[in-house]
Amino acid sequence: PSTSFFPGPSCSRSKSRFYFIALPALFKQELQDTEAEEGGTATLRCELTKPRAPVEWRKGDVTLYPGLKYEMRQQGCAAELVIYDLELDDS
Repeated sequence: PSTSFFPGPSCSRSKSRFYFIALPALFKQELQDTEAEEGGTATLRCELTKPRAPVEWRKGDVTLYPGLKYEMRQQGCAAELVIYDLELDDS
């Protein structure tokens, strides 16, 4: 008799399922207070535990978007918000 390493019709294969739970990005270094002069530029910086994690910048309930006033930068785990032409309302 010959033996085979392939499962025959009477053998059943079990199906294993793997579930991966993505850990959330946390702050490794939170935002710090920054002082700047009116009309100047301020850079706010934070560091996250995951590189290239999606970042949404907000002022209260308002989401900020890139444009003439705001610039968003992200490299690795570091994320920066640059605010141009500062006004009192930017505080």
